[in-house]
Amino acid sequence: MARVGRDIPRSPSTAGAARYNAPVQPANSERPSGRHTSSLAGWGRHPVLQCRLEPARAAADVCRHIKRQDSLIARGNGRAYGDAALNEQLTLSMLGMDRLQRFDSRTGMLSCEAGAVLADVIATFLPRGWFPPVVPGTKFVTVGGMVAADVHGKNHHCDGAFGSHVESLVLATGDGQVRRLSRDEDPDLFQATQGGMGLTGVILSATFRMQPVESAFLNSETVATRDLGEAMALFEAAEGAADPWPFSVAWMDCLGAGSRRGRCLFSRGRFAAAGELPPAQRGTPLLARSSDPRPMPWGALSPLLRQGAMRAFNRLYYALSARRGRRPRHAGHTHFDPFFFPLDRLRDWHLAYGASGFVQHQCVLPLAASRAGIEALLREMERAGLGAFLAVLKLFGEGSDAPLSFPRRGYTLALDLPMGRRTPRLLDALDAVVEAHGGRVYLAKDAHTTPRRLRRGYPGIDAFGDVRARVGSAGKFASALSRRLEL
Repeated sequence: MARVGRDIPRSPSTAGAARYNAPVQPANSERPSGRHTSSLAGWGRHPVLQCRLEPARAAADVCRHIKRQDSLIARGNGRAYGDAALNEQLTLSMLGMDRLQRFDSRTGMLSCEAGAVLADVIATFLPRGWFPPVVPGTKFVTVGGMVAADVHGKNHHCDGAFGSHVESLVLATGDGQVRRLSRDEDPDLFQATQGGMGLTGVILSATFRMQPVESAFLNSETVATRDLGEAMALFEAAEGAADPWPFSVAWMDCLGAGSRRGRCLFSRGRFAAAGELPPAQRGTPLLARSSDPRPMPWGALSPLLRQGAMRAFNRLYYALSARRGRRPRHAGHTHFDPFFFPLDRLRDWHLAYGASGFVQHQCVLPLAASRAGIEALLREMERAGLGAFLAVLKLFGEGSDAPLSFPRRGYTLALDLPMGRRTPRLLDALDAVVEAHGGRVYLAKDAHTTPRRLRRGYPGIDAFGDVRARVGSAGKFASALSRRLEL
């Protein structure tokens, strides 16, 4: 295997953006340089807690903190939305452990430290013809965070969640041991760590398989649907197609009234072969560099998040796309950056929600109950008089055996909601709909749900607790989320 280290040049724009966005600290946006207390929050900036924040630069640092500290949690780049990576006693920043350790160009197997940022992985390996097997909606996440949240992408129906492609992990547990985990070595702990939100221990490194690609561009198309049913039919038809599209997602207008409610812009794509590109792009088919995120006057734009403005924006956005007809609209060859990470082009877009921040409610509903459940969620939002500026619908394939992994067979709907006086009541109503339809919420996005609803949605929770107890991690690794949910 060829060894890759810190001396490998990184894309200047990509690496700079990754540093700028790490971690989310309202009072201090720099990486921690030593012991101090910071106002820390997740990406939604709710809640904000005063946490002792310290850096880890090597496995020895992590083990020393585990030995000395009664309670701690690891933190990556701060992109979990709620309270998952917050511990007032000690929040351990993993951004100093970002080494890309080994890469096998024959198999695509990459080993890296947990603090490596996805943007740097892409910038380093896409020019060599390799891309991560699963990516979430932002490239400014760490690999350790991707494992801890068992992130999913637009290709779950084809390729599963990130954990499906992880070959092994190195984990520091509460009993003072550093363990190597895989499907053959302590498989129960290996599975519990995927989606375990950092509660089984501190992930030190991960080995996962990259996928080969011929270009940095995707063939993509968008279809405007008149309602939720049409969008679901497109998702499900794509699964059985002879020429499948591995990536699919839909933007939903959740503010439309009557027959317009639930209409979508359904998009799908697949990586383009080098020979499919226009002549001008064939010379640099694996161009990985992207532009810096654009600064935006978020304070001036925050009034656009009011209900009336959001409704008008949704109507205009849908109309401009639907005007081209409801037959598939070929979008040409789209660079991977705007296709996978559209919001990363806007620097600190989360600030648009104002000082109170926002929450994201993301749930998955069983396939048979998905349409009724999603329609019930939209009715609750209409009843509350609150809408989501961003609503994203995806179809999941079969879930994994990991007890706290979020995806399962069915539809997932993600709703960004400004935090305000009426928001907690709406979140409770949305959670009640999810529970009634046999679904569950995503812990990496959650800031509200209850212990009872957690247990209803994740039947493997007791097995997860048993694994934690066996390796001395129960109680040692804790977060505001785990305390709220009595984990």
